[in-house]
Amino acid sequence: MTRSRPIATPYGNGRLDVHPARAASVRLVLSHGAGNGVEARDLAALAASLPRHGVSVALFEQPWRVAGKRIASPPATLDVGLEAAVRSLRSPTPLVVGGRSAGARSAARSATRLGAVGCVALAFPLHPPGRPDKTRVDELTASGVPTLVVQGERDPMGLPEEFPEDTDLAVVPAADHGLRVPKGAPLSQAEALDLVVEAVLEWLVREVTGNP
Repeated sequence: MTRSRPIATPYGNGRLDVHPARAASVRLVLSHGAGNGVEARDLAALAASLPRHGVSVALFEQPWRVAGKRIASPPATLDVGLEAAVRSLRSPTPLVVGGRSAGARSAARSATRLGAVGCVALAFPLHPPGRPDKTRVDELTASGVPTLVVQGERDPMGLPEEFPEDTDLAVVPAADHGLRVPKGAPLSQAEALDLVVEAVLEWLVREVTGNP
């Protein structure tokens, strides 16, 4: 059963939707990007699937989104919101932070400070569309913890081949920045989301829980 509650921040109230797992071995806190909220297809798929595999998933909706605004607040405010969400979850289980797009950037910036043991970056915006010279690779590599990047094959904000060679990378064939696949792709949208869930779960088992 999903548990929702407001999260107070200096920039207004956010909202945390917790999808608990029985006997959770890890807790995964995810935030959304600048274009949508926690209803994003990849976040929703992870929240629906991972709890039955022992992973509690908490989706954090930033205050700007809860307030109904259309434009995301500055990056530093996203980090403050994510920290407030994490601090509200009192649990001895290992913490992994993550998110999609702007939320992935925030998680990478915040992981070490929040005491996370890992970071999941969905559709990491390596650069603005068409501007590979404006790279954000330093944000990603400075996470300080094992980091998984799940990237669409056609993401204009960072093609898989643009990431450093040592990146722990899971590629979703034919997918764009929203991890959406077009008609005629070699896999369906449902199969693409299954791939996302499988990649994240396999990585969590390998890097965090150590249990098959």
